[in-house]
Amino acid sequence: MYNKRYSEKIKDLSKKKYEEYAVVLDFLARGKQKPRDKVPLYAKEPIVQAVGESYFTLLELVPYKFTSFSIRERIFIGKGDKRKKIDHVKKRILHNNLTASAKFELFPVIESIINRKEKRFLNFFNTAKPITTRMHQLELLPGVGKKLMWDIINELKKDPFSDFEDLKQRIKIIDPKKLIAKRILTEIQNETEKHRIFTRPPPS
Repeated sequence: MYNKRYSEKIKDLSKKKYEEYAVVLDFLARGKQKPRDKVPLYAKEPIVQAVGESYFTLLELVPYKFTSFSIRERIFIGKGDKRKKIDHVKKRILHNNLTASAKFELFPVIESIINRKEKRFLNFFNTAKPITTRMHQLELLPGVGKKLMWDIINELKKDPFSDFEDLKQRIKIIDPKKLIAKRILTEIQNETEKHRIFTRPPPS
């Protein structure tokens, strides 16, 4: 039963899903530079590297001409008239495809998304389920072992956690948001990660 329930979630994550909002990690106004690239700088299309808010999808976006961006700017990339700055999504990319600057920005941006959507990520603690008879989703968080897992489960029998501060007080976790951010980063970096809680599988 545990395997079936978890496999259904993995199957759901693999479905085609689209990001509506993304956060800018890097803006390459003169495009990406490649070794032995013969295309002159003026002919290259600008590229925005960004991470999606819903599924933490890494993306390369093509902006409209003469558009500028700030690092960590939140932009609309969904369909419709609200998309003012992005012409189209060029492709999904892997962590290794990010620029050094984008990699540097990724973790703090993940933390900012968690702060903005606290209810969603708090809900993970309130609804986490067993993966198998021997492993629980909570144990996928860095630093959460059997003892801490049971502390969380036993507290939930009393009441759900109302916010992260409530969680910190009742379980004595120093920073639950950082645990989630580290887990998300692990899922993004590891292309072969079997258990995905917060992210989509990488592009094939």
